[in-house]
Amino acid sequence: MKQTTRHGIPLALGAAALFGLSTPFAKVLLGSARPQLVAGFLYLGSGIGVGSYWLVRRLRRDDNETPLNRADLPWLAGAIIAGGIAAPLLLMLGLSRTRASGASLLLNLEGVFTALLAWFAFRENFDRRIALGMMAILAGAALLSWQGELRLGGATGPLLIAAACFAWGVDNNLTQKVSASDPLQTTALKGLVAGVVNTAIALFLGANWPRPLSVLAAMTLGLISYGLSLVLYVRALRLLGTARTGAYFAIAPFVGAVLSVLIWRDPITPALLAAAGLMAVGVWLHVSERHVHQHAHHATAHDHAHVHDAHHQHSHGPLDPITTDPIPHRHWHQHAELIHTHVHYPDIHHRHGHEDM
Repeated sequence: MKQTTRHGIPLALGAAALFGLSTPFAKVLLGSARPQLVAGFLYLGSGIGVGSYWLVRRLRRDDNETPLNRADLPWLAGAIIAGGIAAPLLLMLGLSRTRASGASLLLNLEGVFTALLAWFAFRENFDRRIALGMMAILAGAALLSWQGELRLGGATGPLLIAAACFAWGVDNNLTQKVSASDPLQTTALKGLVAGVVNTAIALFLGANWPRPLSVLAAMTLGLISYGLSLVLYVRALRLLGTARTGAYFAIAPFVGAVLSVLIWRDPITPALLAAAGLMAVGVWLHVSERHVHQHAHHATAHDHAHVHDAHHQHSHGPLDPITTDPIPHRHWHQHAELIHTHVHYPDIHHRHGHEDM
């Protein structure tokens, strides 16, 4: 199926929905294991499950995705170190020094840091409409996290949690750099490293190993809510860019809150309704965006899954795949210099400057 930038929106929302599933169901698992150990099993389920599927597809040679290459490794290593090693450790240290009411609000800083880094460090384009949409979605997420009072319990804990959110923001931006490569491979590696790190932290802190059924349940939930979610997230990064994908993903707390109402009969509160309204406004601002101007594509060559659209008008060599559009295929191909005007997002072909705007 041909994927355009507009297809990135349901991918990002799907990633948020799957991740939101983890909140109400992980509540059951927390009764038998420490939070750090549950997080470790969730990540391990993601890494082992997605990694196994990726390996089967590679052995059967029925995969159109481009494997990670040498140029991707520094970006992926940075993402894994920031999001899989540094962030969980900083979060655990911060949570041990911060009251729950403050910690839940501070965790929303991940979306803020993700967007700010994308806009100002990685030069991803944005306008007033996108900024307002991001603010509305994050305001809704913060409202859901509000527990009636803000009690931080000193400066050290909040600063550590903020540092963890910053590390996850770095992770999200670095992952975008490898989003043209196989998302299954990326997800498997990130899940395995984060799973080992979180599990090791939990055991170091004295956590007891839970029953095998609890481990299996946590890993199954991790495969769905962390593994499949991250695969969709990486695909959305490829099509939408980091800030927009991060904004859509910020609705995950709302999905978890709605499921908690349905599953656990939690009350429908004014905060939930207000958060729904804020997030709906934010999503509408993003969905209705029309970013269009004349822009230039510089000549380049790379390898990724594609169809022969306006940006891929090239011939095939004798060793390239034989395919019929709109079936995606992959091979090394050249992009000639191109100047044109159309609606676009900062996907892998539209990461250009906007100095002339």
